Amino acid sequence: MPMKKVLVVDDTAAHLQQLKEIVSDAGYQVITATSGKEAVEKTRAEKPNLIFLDIVMDDLDGYGACREITRSDETRDIPVVFVSTKNQRADHIWAEKQGAKALISKPVDSDIIVKQLNTYI
Repeated sequence: MPMKKVLVVDDTAAHLQQLKEIVSDAGYQVITATSGKEAVEKTRAEKPNLIFLDIVMDDLDGYGACREITRSDETRDIPVVFVSTKNQRADHIWAEKQGAKALISKPVDSDIIVKQLNTYI
């Protein structure tokens, strides 16, 4: 059985590295992207089993990337979980309206990340 792939997207190197390590240590193959545009492209090309997506990024923010991913016939079944500093009730509602499964606030807790992996993969 092939190793499950997880796309980790963040434009901050430290956050990207932290998430990458948590997901990798949990036994998943990690693909990374540093922008919303790159996230959409890699999702189409790689077909990951789950996406951890930052919201605040240049060029195409996480909300826009999530909309593109969840509204495309090709990628709509791939779960998206936002990982962001945005953590108000309105942010959670907006995340859900974009098609995301959840919104996890930064700084990330590895147990919460692993729980999301176990829930959606």
